[in-house]
Amino acid sequence: MSDYDRSPDEPKRGPFPNAEEPVRLGRFNPKSRQSVGTLAGRLPRLAADLAKDEIEHAKIELKEKAVKGGTAAGLFGIVAFFALTLWAVLITAAILGLNTVFAPWLSALIVAGALFIIMLIAAVVAIALLKKMNGVMPSESMASLKQDLNAVKGLGKYE
Repeated sequence: MSDYDRSPDEPKRGPFPNAEEPVRLGRFNPKSRQSVGTLAGRLPRLAADLAKDEIEHAKIELKEKAVKGGTAAGLFGIVAFFALTLWAVLITAAILGLNTVFAPWLSALIVAGALFIIMLIAAVVAIALLKKMNGVMPSESMASLKQDLNAVKGLGKYE
């Protein structure tokens, strides 16, 4: 592009304001002009940053798994509570069933049935949460770390 193609108000492009031709970068990466020593000097900082990021990712993943595990443990606590309550209601139903013909023990069995259904629902949800955890190890962080190690070795796909 010459000065004739450019409007008078449009500044010239490039690193130098008085340059005759605009700078054309194309697919050129300016960082590739750094010396090997400069690039090698950056490696320790980059490795440390990478390690810190991987540790932070592992912490986040472990925290998420701890929350899911805590929720499942809480639901198992609910299961235990309703199991004890169910036991008390069943005992009461048996006693009332012996004392009368229908009404008291039938109502106690209905309450016991409702508590049993609640207990089953809580147990199913807790088991589903534990299965979703897929173990305690931070699997995403471990996979990312393996990918980083393969990149250092020159294996696999990386940028």
